[in-house]
Amino acid sequence: MTVPDTERTQSVSALWEQVVKHRAAGGRLADLFGTARADGLLLTAQLAGPDGISTLDALVPSGQASYPALTPLVGSAFWYEREIHDLFGVIPDGHPRLEPLVRAADPGVLPRHAIGPGLFTIPHGPVRSGVVESIEYLVETPGEDIPHLNMRLFYKHRGIGTRFAGMVPGDGVLLAERTEGIASVAHAIAYCQAVEALAGADVPWRAALIRTMHAELERLACHLDVIVRLADAAGLAVATARFGWHKELVLRLTGGLCGSRFGRGVVVPGGVVAAPLLGPAALLAAVGELDRRVSDDVRLLMGTASFLDRLRRTGPLPADRAAEHGALGPLGRASGCTDDARTARPYAAYAALGETVSSREAGDALARLEVRVDEIADSWHLLRQVADELDEASGPLRAACAPTVGRAVGWAEAPQGEVLYDVRIEDGVIIRCRGRSASFHNLVLMHEVFAGDILTDFPFIEASFGLSVAGAAG
Repeated sequence: MTVPDTERTQSVSALWEQVVKHRAAGGRLADLFGTARADGLLLTAQLAGPDGISTLDALVPSGQASYPALTPLVGSAFWYEREIHDLFGVIPDGHPRLEPLVRAADPGVLPRHAIGPGLFTIPHGPVRSGVVESIEYLVETPGEDIPHLNMRLFYKHRGIGTRFAGMVPGDGVLLAERTEGIASVAHAIAYCQAVEALAGADVPWRAALIRTMHAELERLACHLDVIVRLADAAGLAVATARFGWHKELVLRLTGGLCGSRFGRGVVVPGGVVAAPLLGPAALLAAVGELDRRVSDDVRLLMGTASFLDRLRRTGPLPADRAAEHGALGPLGRASGCTDDARTARPYAAYAALGETVSSREAGDALARLEVRVDEIADSWHLLRQVADELDEASGPLRAACAPTVGRAVGWAEAPQGEVLYDVRIEDGVIIRCRGRSASFHNLVLMHEVFAGDILTDFPFIEASFGLSVAGAAG
């Protein structure tokens, strides 16, 4: 979506009034970020609704040290305003807690939020076993129950947003697809759609199909990885090994199609770089065999009572809280939300392929797994449709795409939920690019879902969220 290039200098209070009105009408706050300018700090709110993503701006004038916080009015702004404070030093006046989020906290300081006799804090991380990403969980507990959980993400903060500045659009996609490794394709698509909107470029049908193919393979790999982690947490060694092998086969199929196990180097502004290295018949055969193997093991896993008991009523996210926050992806859809960018704001080939949305009401770890199981089945169906369409499709793979000036927003539905990119270009060069991952938007909810849970539930809850720490830290 192309954004009118006005960047209106309305007051912050007027902007917040529009955000609150949008929320009251059933929309959600999709993103909130700041941009440093010579005349002050530009605050940008991205609002999601049935008509797409709308963009509103307001200016905090230079020399003004604070602005009225949005968080007391819209709770989902909580982390966004902490990020703005960390990066720019401007204070959201009235924010309930301005502890560091993306910058390092003072050494040795352990914040306390639960007070009472016998309560102590267990620092878990940032160095953990295996290949788990670096995040520090501060578990406040009297010994077994978890009244409160705090998180520190700054170990993975890389300043991705500032690295886009000065790049030409064709190079920017290389950085976008490395922002969140497990969602490389989704980030590349969202970024490229913003660039394509600026250039007025229409992606050819064959390229749209290939983008959809890689996006669904990425979804399969991520959802299977969540199942691996859940099975491992339950001590199911056979299920852990089998689903790990299924994930490996999906990654190998992706590598066989494009040369990269993560689907990198495929999506570029205007389309894709090349046709798949495997033909439609080979893709259909591989999808059919994988579907059969995965479905058989899913049936066995979902019939294992001891496994389901560990997930049922574990880490519940109430439906009203999910709706209030605008929870994204499987996390939101397991708690009654139905937003999915593939259907609500279709892109690539999704409008023609007829993707369906799976949702649950329970909001617990089991519901989040059930949504992913449904999405795995739907991905096999979408991949078969793509293979059939590619068998008959012809024509170019890439449209001319060389924007010189303007600002636009692009989006995609990553395995974790909606990814957003706000791109501004001047003289053919990126001067600002903001990428917002679903992991950043959703991770703040993790500390809320432990009421009634105990320490041994922790790995199930963390795995069921299925998020990326690096993607959240930016």
